Amino acid sequence: MDLLTHGLVGAALAHSAAAPREARLAACVGFTSGLLADADALVDSASDPLLVLEYHRHFTHALLFVPVGALVAAAILWPLLRKRMAFGRVYLYAFCGYALAGLLDACTSYGTHLLWPFTEARTAWSIISVIDPIFTLLMAVTLAIAIVKRRASVARVGLALAAGYLAIGLLQHERAEAAARSLAQERSHQPERLLVKPAFGNIVLWRSLYVVEGRAHADAVRVGPRGGVIIYAGDSIALLEPARDLRDAPPGSRARTGAERFAALADGYAALHPRRPNLVGDARYAMLPNGIEPLWGVTYDPERPDSVVRFVTDRSLTPETRRRFIDMLLGRS
Repeated sequence: MDLLTHGLVGAALAHSAAAPREARLAACVGFTSGLLADADALVDSASDPLLVLEYHRHFTHALLFVPVGALVAAAILWPLLRKRMAFGRVYLYAFCGYALAGLLDACTSYGTHLLWPFTEARTAWSIISVIDPIFTLLMAVTLAIAIVKRRASVARVGLALAAGYLAIGLLQHERAEAAARSLAQERSHQPERLLVKPAFGNIVLWRSLYVVEGRAHADAVRVGPRGGVIIYAGDSIALLEPARDLRDAPPGSRARTGAERFAALADGYAALHPRRPNLVGDARYAMLPNGIEPLWGVTYDPERPDSVVRFVTDRSLTPETRRRFIDMLLGRS
């Protein structure tokens, strides 16, 4: 999830474990430690634009790395707190702040390497958006009250509400997946793969993506709080076949290697952008939940296939796109 939410959750857990006299300092330690897991985003290389994608939400989010990450956070904060708190206490609060970072990211659709080094597979439960204002607001309000009142019980209430929100997200995910499977059946499709993930900022509107005979079919599924399901049919896009789609990037060239690396990072959901030649995008993510234009991808120069691919994003939000998203979110025709 976003950095702010990481920090708030870490601060709440540290505050709930602290004695009243240390509660505010504990929250500060927990907040800082909750941010540290995303330090892997600093792994970057100008000559290898895909390196940051490979290492983002990687080993620093693994459960096995939590004690190490907490130790690094405590070591950084100890010089500032040594006159006010024993190192063991700093480490305890840093551990609390760091402990939930990986689990929180595993709840998103992007996922994380939660079980590294035992597997390189990403864990992605897809029950909450990477940015969810309601979830973040729950944590911010309860944590603020807990800090002002110096009451650990309020921080615990905030954590319980957050857990409840994630449980609702899990239920919504199951309902959206059932609707997506039913939709595929109505179309006489037998999905080879199917995923559903929450659209931006909510757990009401979901993106459904299933694969049939080399094409990914995208639809939006609105799962209302009262049980109503609305389908907003989308389009389909052919998944990447290097021999067919990368003929101007010969095998062994840097362009072909980069495109194939990106396809692996996209978990097999890579596709050529429908409007931008030589751009290989991740079909799992689009601005609209039923859209087929990828949010990001890699592009290469067909005239220079041995040049490095470039990572590009397209998050342009037009008034028309915003209106369509809001209409779907609110269940309008």
